[in-house]
This record gives sequence, C-alpha cells and structure tokens, in this order.
Amino acid sequence: MEASRVSPPVALPPASRSESTGVRQVIADYVELTKPKVQSLLLLTTVCTMEIAGDPSAGLIALTVLGGYLSAGGAGAVNHYFDRDIDAMMPRTADRPVPSGRVSPRAALIYGIVLAALSFVLLTSAVNLLAASLAFSGFLGYVFVYTIWLKRRTPQNIVIGGAAGAIPPLVGWAAVTGGLAGMPIYLFAIVFFWTPPHFWALSLLMKDEYARVGVPMLPVVRGERETRKQILLYSILLYAVTQLPFCAGGLGTVYLVSSLVLGALFIAGAVVLYRRADRRSALRLYLFSLAYLALLFAAMVVDVKL
Repeated sequence: MEASRVSPPVALPPASRSESTGVRQVIADYVELTKPKVQSLLLLTTVCTMEIAGDPSAGLIALTVLGGYLSAGGAGAVNHYFDRDIDAMMPRTADRPVPSGRVSPRAALIYGIVLAALSFVLLTSAVNLLAASLAFSGFLGYVFVYTIWLKRRTPQNIVIGGAAGAIPPLVGWAAVTGGLAGMPIYLFAIVFFWTPPHFWALSLLMKDEYARVGVPMLPVVRGERETRKQILLYSILLYAVTQLPFCAGGLGTVYLVSSLVLGALFIAGAVVLYRRADRRSALRLYLFSLAYLALLFAAMVVDVKL
C-alpha cells in the first residue's frame, strides 16, 4: 500500500520558474529578430525551385534552407538594429526585442552579422559558392539597398529593394544545378513583381503609422487612391510575368491553368480594392497574396513532377 501512494508534484521554486521563463524569452527574442514569419514563404520558394531544377536530396534541401534562413535572418536582425528608432514609435512594432529593451542594439547587430557569416560558410562548404554568394547578395541588398538607402528616402523603396526578397529562387536553382538559367530568372521576376502589390496592400493598413514616423511609403506620399491604382497595375504586370515560364517552354499545362486562375483572382482582388477603397478589401488582398505565391510555386512543382 505504501508503494502505491502517488507522490505530490514537486513545485519549482520561484527563482527556477523565473529563470526558465527568462531563458524562453531570450530564445524567443533572438528567433523574432530573424523574422521567421517573413522568411517562411520565401524559403518555400527556395524549396519549390529546387524541386523544379532537379531531384535534390533531402540533405541538400535542408542545408540550403538552413543557409538561406541564416542569411535572411541575419538581414532581419540588422534591420531591427537600424529601424529601432521608428519601431519604438509604432504600436505594431514597439514590443519588438530591440525597441522594447530586451535585446541591446549592439547585440542585434552582431547577431545579424554572425548569422550572415555562418550562412556564407555553410553554403560554401556544404552546397556551392554560387548559392552562398547569391544568398549573401540578398543579405547585402536588404541591409544596404532597402533598409539603409531606400526605405526612408523614396516611396519606390519596396519596388527596388524588393529584389533582395526575390533572391531565394536563384539560391535554390544554384544549389541544385551549380549555375543559373532562364527559368530561375523568371522565378526571380515573379517574386519581384509580386512584392509591390503584396506590400502596398499591407501599407494601406499601416499608413498612419508610417506617416507618424516619416517613412515615405506610397500611401503616405502619393495617397491611397494612387496606391490602389499601382496595386492594380502591378497585379496585371505580375499576371503577364507569370506566363513567361510557360511561354519559354519550361512549364506545362498544369502550371498554365493554375497561373491563369490565380492571376485572375489576384487582379479581381485588386479591382475590388480599387473600387471599394476600404480596409477590409486591402486586408483580403494582402492575405490572398500570401496564398497566391505559395500556390503558384506549388503548381510549378506539380507540373514538373507529373
């Protein structure tokens, strides 16, 4: 009977619980610095491109994704460092690790640089130099071209700076083939032209915050009507660009049908936003744009593997 008695759970002392919570918070903060939500979709384009390029092993995919995450995560951390002043003034970003004081600016900067260096070493040693160089160019583009040079100077910041976010397909193709060709350039162009309407839909929702901190996003400088017009124009351009892989003979009917349907839906959403000019339509288009890119690249893989 004595042996069958259940011992009461042992409660951790308050100090131990506090230390455990503190460690979890530190880990969470350093993960947040890498902007994992932003990265997830772009890394998906890397994996899909690798499958389009050939038959990569699971190990190669894992190493390429890890290298890409380290590079883009490093860029995100350095972005946190440079944007800490405006992040502190916007309710949406005030609780980020650096402006909240949980991570020092110096630590965020060093962390970002170390991640980028680790990415280059990993990709060079385990994948190839071209993939490593392309990933590093994405890091440099996001930090120096978008964050430091363009973001606070021109409403075209996301158009030009968006090239850095379009690098993952190039990295994925180079990882599998060791080179570049027409197809990865088309995939780069798709992500490049997808970025402005995707981001401008979000910026319509955040217009007041950007205006408060003096960031010249398109709705702040040119107004909401012009932004909606540009979203519609870029949606049409995106539709045209997505036909290039089929027209060049790289992809077939499955992709063609998918790109036509998804493109028509994207343009329809942009038309609705242009006519209604409300926050609900902007949010719907923003959310759809996320699904759009994922489904478009998934359709490419299905087309190639069938």
